[in-house]
Amino acid sequence: MPVLEAPQASLSRQRAKSVRHFSTRRLASGKVSDTFCILCAGGRRLVYRGRPLVMGVLNVTPDSFSDGGAYRSPGAAVARGVQMAEEGADLIDVGGESTRPGAAAVPVGEELRRVLPVVRRLARAVRVPISIDTSKAEVAQAALGAGAAIVNDVTALQGDAQMASVVAQHRAAVILMHMRGRPRTMQVRPRYRNVVRDVAAFLLDAAERAQRAGIARARILLDPGLGFGKTVGHNLALMGALRHFVSLGFPVVVGPSRKSFIGRTLDAPEVDGRLAGTLACVAQAYASGAHVVRVHDVQETVHVIRMLDAIAHEQR
Repeated sequence: MPVLEAPQASLSRQRAKSVRHFSTRRLASGKVSDTFCILCAGGRRLVYRGRPLVMGVLNVTPDSFSDGGAYRSPGAAVARGVQMAEEGADLIDVGGESTRPGAAAVPVGEELRRVLPVVRRLARAVRVPISIDTSKAEVAQAALGAGAAIVNDVTALQGDAQMASVVAQHRAAVILMHMRGRPRTMQVRPRYRNVVRDVAAFLLDAAERAQRAGIARARILLDPGLGFGKTVGHNLALMGALRHFVSLGFPVVVGPSRKSFIGRTLDAPEVDGRLAGTLACVAQAYASGAHVVRVHDVQETVHVIRMLDAIAHEQR
């Protein structure tokens, strides 16, 4: 199982000794340098070294907004997961329930039927960590037992009272995401007093609740939830404020891939026309010190990050 070692503003001497693979050095801008490791079974390790890790999106659903239906058979899904790993994905996020605006909930049994064969086979086929994208404790429990190492919960542990204990018992990592309402209702007139402050406060509260439930701080990542209960303006404001989220002291996951705010900004109603906008958001995430970008187009994202890193390296 992974150990996520996240940046912290201050550490007790005892705590510092327990976090062996972690550097607390910060740049003047607040960006964290050489910040955290994801340690996996078998001695495999992923390290953030100043550029985002790439999380490949693998939806095994009939109705996801971007690639619904493309990988409904386990064989096709596993083949795509292997391809993403070969393209440079650092981890792969498997989801069996669409969270697009207006989506209805999927029964536990159906979600298990969709994801378990894929997680089980993919965990044996690739040497990168597998994340399970679910808000159901029963699904998380089964997926973690089948080889997943991370739970990506769009409800930030609020959708199922048992989720926190499942994550803690498995010593899994967890991604806590902000969402206003639920997928069916989240885009109905979303309002905030200050979207950046409100989302940051929610995420810090979610992280505190997770720790009280027994999840180690070092296993928590935060996701501001682009596209989940936000207007175009809200999403753009969050993208512009990623440094603020990085400064909260946890690894930050950014998921702009093919989202509707990109389509509306660029007048690109079809998801296939949103790659350039997605990559612009990836570049912003890189510049802001975000730790993970969650994307459908892995190869293109890896190329952008490598190019940005090469430019930055020459300027050092």
